[in-house]
Amino acid sequence: MRILIATALLACSTLAAAQPSFHQRRAFSTDTAMVHDPVMAYDHGLYYMMSTGHGIQLMTSPDRKTWTMVPHGVITDIPAWTHDSVPEFKRHIWAPDLLRWHGKWWLTYSCSSFAKNTSAIGLMCADTLSADTHWEDRGAVVCSQRLRDNWNAIDSNIIIDENDQPWMTWGSFWGGIQLARLDSTLHLAQPRQQKVIAARFSPALQSEPGVNAIEAPFIFRHGGYYYLFVSFDFCCRGMESTYRVAVGRSKQVDGPYLDATGKDLAKGGGTVVFEGDKKEFEAAGHSAAYHFGDTDLFICHGYAIDKGGASILVQRRIVWTEDGWPTLVEE
Repeated sequence: MRILIATALLACSTLAAAQPSFHQRRAFSTDTAMVHDPVMAYDHGLYYMMSTGHGIQLMTSPDRKTWTMVPHGVITDIPAWTHDSVPEFKRHIWAPDLLRWHGKWWLTYSCSSFAKNTSAIGLMCADTLSADTHWEDRGAVVCSQRLRDNWNAIDSNIIIDENDQPWMTWGSFWGGIQLARLDSTLHLAQPRQQKVIAARFSPALQSEPGVNAIEAPFIFRHGGYYYLFVSFDFCCRGMESTYRVAVGRSKQVDGPYLDATGKDLAKGGGTVVFEGDKKEFEAAGHSAAYHFGDTDLFICHGYAIDKGGASILVQRRIVWTEDGWPTLVEE
């Protein structure tokens, strides 16, 4: 038996060594995009979708139907400071966010390790957007440390208000969702002066992060309101996932964000707008929203039942009710 096991291990090692390296993978196209934490942008006739992955996964599409996987990560050279700030981080980058502002493309991303809040949100910029864009490192926007901070520096989203003032929201579990004003370089205008805009239970430091079970904030402006989308409960468990998306809105970007019943998201509120239907998706979450052409689009990842809980792209058109709340319909 030991000889058989050793032979099998040797065969597996030989097969692994023969596989193409990460940078040698070939592009391929698909109508079922396997993604986690997707965000999108549109430029010169092409949709760009970034998501969690080694160096950040990138896919492109002319129509949001057929997607072509770019065979290399968006960030090919991981900045050295990320390993200093988050020693357990390697190259698996979480939850990117993509923004066009003041003539440049801006990219934020998360460096972390699962179920820990020693994390960092990094920033990069570029003049153009393409599959071969070279992103310039702009350092860390914010970092969190275990036992020092009761929040987690992951899942960033930047929103530009009506006065061209940038803000960033981020966070998960622990002390809930944070919001802070940024300066003209898209770094914190006043370090460590953020406020909590959404939380499930208590914003106090918790030894078990699941107590607060909220993450993935995204703010979308529409009709005089800012809409804050957040994800409740647990991701990343395949068919055991319990993710769902809730929303609240505010006239001011810094809140308070109230749900459809008037309850403050910072005090446990949140109107569920999308969740698993137990037919197509077991659960769904980590959303984003965009205005593309004449369409307001909601995206997230869903744990597909017919694929054993694999995470795939979900796209829904946003239809606004008479009183200004988002409802989601299939395109």
